[in-house]
Amino acid sequence: MNEEDPAPGTLPVRKFSMAAMAHSPAQSSPTSGNGTPIDADSLYDDTSSLAVESSVYDFAKENGRTYHGYRAGTYHFPNDPSETDRLDFQFEILKYCFLDRNYFAPLDKPQRILDIGTGTGQWAVEMGDDFPEAEIQATDLSPIQPLTVPENVHFFIDDASDDDWALPPAHFDYIHTRMLLGCFTDFRDIIRKGFYYTKPGGYMESQDYYSIPYCDDGTMPPDWPFLEWTKYSDDAAMEADRPMRIANKFKRWYKAAGFVDVQEKVFKVPVNAWPRDRHLKTLGMMSEENWLCGLSAFSMGHFSRILNWSKPQIEVYLVNVRKAIQDKRVHAYHKVFVVWGRKPLDGEQMPPEPDSSTETVVPGPSKAPAEMVVPGPSQAPATENTSVADGQ
Repeated sequence: MNEEDPAPGTLPVRKFSMAAMAHSPAQSSPTSGNGTPIDADSLYDDTSSLAVESSVYDFAKENGRTYHGYRAGTYHFPNDPSETDRLDFQFEILKYCFLDRNYFAPLDKPQRILDIGTGTGQWAVEMGDDFPEAEIQATDLSPIQPLTVPENVHFFIDDASDDDWALPPAHFDYIHTRMLLGCFTDFRDIIRKGFYYTKPGGYMESQDYYSIPYCDDGTMPPDWPFLEWTKYSDDAAMEADRPMRIANKFKRWYKAAGFVDVQEKVFKVPVNAWPRDRHLKTLGMMSEENWLCGLSAFSMGHFSRILNWSKPQIEVYLVNVRKAIQDKRVHAYHKVFVVWGRKPLDGEQMPPEPDSSTETVVPGPSKAPAEMVVPGPSQAPATENTSVADGQ
């Protein structure tokens, strides 16, 4: 291994000053020659100036939770062990929802892949195994990724909201984002930058929940506590300038950024185990556990920082929200939007209207998903005509 290359599993800080480099095994850039990797052991070595000067591992503590130290306060959800366990489980939920797929873009021997907001890094690790000839770069604000990973996987402490990603243009064959609602001031900027850093002919793909629950049969009352909680959370996110209701706009934003052949799949995830269909019932059971485990994490930062609620107020309020999540009489579900698009080849002549489609994926009784094409997502969650499954 070249001494300028990051060691597998280390957590370089990309392109930032020494003061920003925190207790991270870091280098200034993934590009050869722009930095020197630091072994993980140096985090605990008093002779390491980087370990002394850095703040990436200096996690902020609030209301019994810890939050990222690098650019503290820009991400309102915790990074402690309880949350990392939930993130790992969330990864399994999406794998089950997507019938064991990690991506939908038609990749063909990609050489460079970027995962923005990698979290615990599971997606990047699996992609490293699936594409052993590719270099997988994965970024996050928190160093919560494993150190033992495939040799072609490298984690970086980085913020995709920066104007300059310290990389040459058209660098990646594939750029991936997942579950980044509430992370950025304007996700359109991330898509535009993704277009800039994607090679002609390469792909970008985004996978995300739409935060407001849907219901097709009128069983979700307007005063349902979980629906009320969603509105509080969304309002706080908007006030924090980190909107969460973004996933249903991805398709339009991708086309506006210049991507072509834009495709959209919409998956339905029940809030709990109310459906009769076996696949959806299992997915609902997983979803319910994820909500119950993560509700405090989703609430504490927004409600305390933005809405000025105290920790006891938040916990008391969440009691009825948890009960609502477990109420199978309410046939609510969330939509997961998956959108991908291709960067045109140089000199490629484009049709007047880019070829695009939307599919709502509703797994039927068989293992293969039954798909139907719909015009697009409804703006009124409680009145959409598409159906998940009959309630029990």
